[in-house]
Amino acid sequence: MSTLVKVGDLAPDFTLMATGGAEITLSSFQGRPVVIVFYPGDDSPVCTEQLNSYNEGLDEFERLDAQVLGISFQSLDSHESFSEKYGLNFPLLADIDRHVSKLYGILGPLGFPRRSVFIVDESGVIRYAHRAIAGLSYRPVSELISALNSL
Repeated sequence: MSTLVKVGDLAPDFTLMATGGAEITLSSFQGRPVVIVFYPGDDSPVCTEQLNSYNEGLDEFERLDAQVLGISFQSLDSHESFSEKYGLNFPLLADIDRHVSKLYGILGPLGFPRRSVFIVDESGVIRYAHRAIAGLSYRPVSELISALNSL
């Protein structure tokens, strides 16, 4: 069952395999902000545009010491191929069983993840949450940077 985490809640911790063979645990970033980007699928048009946009804005995130993490339910092989194809410089995490998507309450009615972004502060508290109803657009880098600046 999905829960609906909201701004002010402690971010549910998780550990997932990521591109580059890393195992990533959210709580390992304690002390710095994290931008968690749930996206529906590798190589889909809007997801490709979204993740390329965040990759192009990575310097802005890094200036604020923020770690960007992309999460979707495709396999690690799919993530590796997608990341390599577009030169993405932040990890893509494989939520194959959709456990983390359920923890964050971002699964749609058919069990597919909704395009969503959460910003977790240095203490592990959610300070920004956006869940798209339709995944045809995404939150721009400027909006996420503004949210990070307000932490």
